[in-house]
Amino acid sequence: MGEDQELPRYRVLTGPDDASFCWRVSEALDLGYELHGSPSVTFNGDRVIVAQALIRRQDV
Repeated sequence: MGEDQELPRYRVLTGPDDASFCWRVSEALDLGYELHGSPSVTFNGDRVIVAQALIRRQDV
């Protein structure tokens, strides 16, 4: 992404519970996001799916 101003303040990442999902969350943390609440986990009959909300604080 470009400048920080282009990043949304809130986002939810979802996907299979695998290393790729962990890397996506880690990249968001590196961009200045913070975890918002606990992850949600469900099973879709084939694999475990995870969702994690993230927020990015703005200087007021």
